[in-house]
Amino acid sequence: MILTIEEARDALRLDGTDNDAVILSLLDAIPHYLEVTTGRSWDVDPVHPMAKTAAKCILQLWYYPQDPDTDRLGKTIDSLMVAMTVIGRTLS
Repeated sequence: MILTIEEARDALRLDGTDNDAVILSLLDAIPHYLEVTTGRSWDVDPVHPMAKTAAKCILQLWYYPQDPDTDRLGKTIDSLMVAMTVIGRTLS
């Protein structure tokens, strides 16, 4: 996984474990989304810092789809995907 459950809870500003099942299912989907979008696997150790940042943004967007910042977050994710695609081409 790109993010731990603790990192995910922190990114979502959640306390407790009540929502862990939902969070874990989203965390499982993020590596596949990143790979399909950028053409590269990002869940290798050590995880690239930009992959962690993108994962946190995607998690926030998917967990809070009605948030007022949805458009801004979507644009941020799009920019990160473009940058990660370029980076992915240079990494071996």
